[in-house]
Amino acid sequence: MKPRERCKEKDPYEKFVEISCSSSSRWKKREKMNTVSLNFNFLNDVGRPHVLFRASNRDAGMRRFDAQKMLRSRLGSHRHFEEISSPCNVENLRNTFHMNAMAYLPFSAPALPSCFSCTCVRPRYKRLVDNIFPPNPQDGLIKSNMEKLTFYSLSSPEKLDRISEYLFQRVSRDISRKRTSYVIMAMEAMDQLLAACHAQTLNLFAESFLKMVQKLLESTEPDLQILATQSFVKFANIEEDTPSYHRRYDFFVSKFSSMCHSSHIDPTTRNMIRLAGIRGLKGVIKKTVSDDLVENIWEPVHMDKIIPSLLFNMHDSKYYSSVTKTDREDVKNNPGQMADACLKELVGRASFGNVKSVLKPVLRHLDNHDLWVPNDFAVHTFRVIMFSIQRQYSYAVVENLMYHLDENSNCSAKKRTSITHVLSKIMSFSADECIGPSVLEIINSLLGHIRISAARRQDASETTYMEALISCLGEFTAHLPDYQKVEIMVFILSKIPSENSQTDILLREMLLKSLLIVAKNYTNVSLSGTFPAPLLGPLLRLCSHPETSLLGQEVLQVLLDRHGNLLRLQEPSFETCYLVSEPVSRPDAMFLKKYEEDIYSSLLLTVTDPGHTVQGALTLYTTLALIGIMVNLHTLPTYLALLVRIQDIALNNHSLSILQKINLHSLVVILLNLIANLLTLSPLQAYARQIIEFRRSGAPYMLEDLKENYVVEEMTTETSLMLDEGKLAECLRECGLDINTLSRVLTHRHSWIDSTSGNMRGSNLDLTADLDSATSTPGYQRKYPNEELTFESMKKILTESPEVYKILEAKRQRELFDLFRNSTFEDIVNHNTVKDEDTLQCKLEEILSRTQLSKPTFENQPPIFETLFPELFSC
Repeated sequence: MKPRERCKEKDPYEKFVEISCSSSSRWKKREKMNTVSLNFNFLNDVGRPHVLFRASNRDAGMRRFDAQKMLRSRLGSHRHFEEISSPCNVENLRNTFHMNAMAYLPFSAPALPSCFSCTCVRPRYKRLVDNIFPPNPQDGLIKSNMEKLTFYSLSSPEKLDRISEYLFQRVSRDISRKRTSYVIMAMEAMDQLLAACHAQTLNLFAESFLKMVQKLLESTEPDLQILATQSFVKFANIEEDTPSYHRRYDFFVSKFSSMCHSSHIDPTTRNMIRLAGIRGLKGVIKKTVSDDLVENIWEPVHMDKIIPSLLFNMHDSKYYSSVTKTDREDVKNNPGQMADACLKELVGRASFGNVKSVLKPVLRHLDNHDLWVPNDFAVHTFRVIMFSIQRQYSYAVVENLMYHLDENSNCSAKKRTSITHVLSKIMSFSADECIGPSVLEIINSLLGHIRISAARRQDASETTYMEALISCLGEFTAHLPDYQKVEIMVFILSKIPSENSQTDILLREMLLKSLLIVAKNYTNVSLSGTFPAPLLGPLLRLCSHPETSLLGQEVLQVLLDRHGNLLRLQEPSFETCYLVSEPVSRPDAMFLKKYEEDIYSSLLLTVTDPGHTVQGALTLYTTLALIGIMVNLHTLPTYLALLVRIQDIALNNHSLSILQKINLHSLVVILLNLIANLLTLSPLQAYARQIIEFRRSGAPYMLEDLKENYVVEEMTTETSLMLDEGKLAECLRECGLDINTLSRVLTHRHSWIDSTSGNMRGSNLDLTADLDSATSTPGYQRKYPNEELTFESMKKILTESPEVYKILEAKRQRELFDLFRNSTFEDIVNHNTVKDEDTLQCKLEEILSRTQLSKPTFENQPPIFETLFPELFSC
């Protein structure tokens, strides 16, 4: 009997050889046929074919056949064919070919119909998966079969986990056998299935997918690692509806971080691996930070791997040093650019509680690799952080960097200076978000570092460090509102020491420079808002102190300068047309009227100092000129009286040198000309020009130029060259001001505004019960019965209702309010003040007029002892 042979091809990927054996006798009797089906599935180009055996024979036996002849006739010269040297049965055929049997049914199994082949027994999902792979790996995936597999996975989503598991088994086997082409096709199939499946079924597929990605990442082939990273990035871009609580990414964080540090000998391959690692980290970040229920990526164990990997690539690629936009476009595929973008995304997703988790690895990386000096990379890194972080959390970056500066307070001055420069660069981003105590906390920390640095041995590096701290403080305050700047200036003034040790002198100078840089960022709107009492008092004390006078006056000048005249008033000049001025507002005039004595008195103390220099005179001129711009007609007499006082000091103070006196005389006439031209008062302008002409002809050295080295044997003191008090008063009267003399203008004035219970200037103490403030108030009579303490008054108080007293008191208050509201200011002043020259005489006449003096009569009056003791002198 010859075996009948039949070959059946179900598709291009499988070859079936069905061998049927039967005996004629049995065929006739039982009309059965004993069959053996062989399924050859050629999976790749290097391995042996997988064979699925199925045999059926009721006799549990099989006739021999010439397998070699049959296979040659069907398979021809296929390269996977292995010759069989001798006939064999099915068992020998399997052993001879050394094939991996996918399934084997023994011959004692029940007989199956001849039309049922072995392929039908295998699960459908396996057959669909096997069908997508071509015999020739260069052909790529079979699209039609891939579509069948995709449709099957969508229609039967419960099979996704089995499909992915089977693909993982195939990939694992192909990786171990170095079948790279089939591995690539398997990953492509996984990517297509991943993109096609719905989000709710993704968890069924993701576990095997991640195991497959992990398997590829564990290989040493760069191509497979890059392929796995690309697949992982595609997976990370898919948003899941339900989180996977058991899924962990520890391996991926570690592996991608190690890829970021790749040191492959080929530069191109090295960059590709690093780019893949950065993309993988970006995918992990995107997959984890969006869901709080999955693994916490902000833990230090993860951040200590991610952040240094990104910073390493940013620094190694020198991407941060690209200045122009064109240069940045040329390095589009550079790992540094990718790391920069990944760091931005990571910082942008950080919440307030996670900011510290990001910053600690950054600071540690900069410390470990000595990247603070020079600090170009550190500045770039923190700028990236500040641009990316959520606006309301930006001040947390400044606080952490300040803490880091505190921790490194004992390191080298260059490192501390570099950290401070980085702080200066990022201060502008966080100042707007700082409120309340956080502002003063930062300021206090900066001042504390200035204090510590001042106590160290001074050298060039320490001086540079302190200047960097001052610059940082100014940069921080520049973006704060003005009311906070005033609070900061008051806070700095409270920190200035009063001792005169070497450390305190240096610290005082640095704090004044800090105060000056804060004042430069302030915008003067009104004098009362610029100079509150806690600021003005300490500042004037600094102006009056010889050692701090220059810096104190510089701060005062910056705060007074409202129209940008400070630079124009650095040098004395008779020209005033270049100055910018505006009418003085009423609040400013009232402020200057109230504090003019304190301001002028502190400035006069600097004039009397024998050690003041030309620089001191120039500073005094600038200060008084800026004050003169804010002078109006009501405050002009006090200003002119100040000039007269300065002239008197120059004439009568013998401790001053001739050169100092000459400079003071020059300063007086320049300020007189300035105030006369600013207020455009013709009589005062004429008088100023007269003095200037006299000096040009008689004493030219007393004009506008202040001398540093000038030899004069004797300074002239002619009256025509000096300011005359009487002529100034006459000029003021011509301008409409009722001023008799300027001799007492600088004496302190009280008013009812300052203290309602204080005595007016020129008033006396109460001489009798009738002489008090009530008698000087027009229309108001003192109620004496209310002040009597008698039995009747006490009884009246106890019996009468207290509402009566409340009504009377309210009526009295209304009368007093009406008096001050309806009367003019001149009337109130005239009624509440008296002239000094008439006060004593009027009061004495009033007292004497009330006292009745009787003339003594001594002629007829008996002696006093006779009157007191008559019994002693009776006869």
